[in-house]
Amino acid sequence: MKVITTLEKFDQGIWGYHFPISQEVTEQMSSENHKRVICQVNGVVTMHSALVPLNDASYIMVNKSNRKKLGINLGESVELILEKDTSEYGLPMPESLMVLLDQDEVGSKYFHELTPGKQRSLIYLVSKVKSIDKQINKGLAILEHLRDVQGRLDGKLLNEKIKHYNQNRNHI
Repeated sequence: MKVITTLEKFDQGIWGYHFPISQEVTEQMSSENHKRVICQVNGVVTMHSALVPLNDASYIMVNKSNRKKLGINLGESVELILEKDTSEYGLPMPESLMVLLDQDEVGSKYFHELTPGKQRSLIYLVSKVKSIDKQINKGLAILEHLRDVQGRLDGKLLNEKIKHYNQNRNHI
């Protein structure tokens, strides 16, 4: 579905830049249980995103990195191509993390018991690293953390575990 919208910014709160999505498009692209879309912006950037509800319509968040790649400023018009995201996690799963989950039954169990949003956060942590070795290292740290805390994700402890793995690079 092709949509023309503009880059806007909320005046308050921690979330800022976004693309408003009309009520009509929101109704066509989402349901009560499914609000994830793949959003291609100006044919340049593809993002796996949520249609975040706002009154009867919605919006799609856009981060600084993607705004920079797009070279767009506040109030500028953009063309979005939206399709429903039917992927299992709402983000592409890095092969390195999938292999680790396949090999670690307990870690995989804890990972799959997390909410979809927490799963996406962990997938993003791994996928934002370009080096496969670093992805594996980060994935190992995440799975060890989940085992250590019996699946009760703790961001501070996870960051410490990742830092430990980064300092002792001989895990892989």
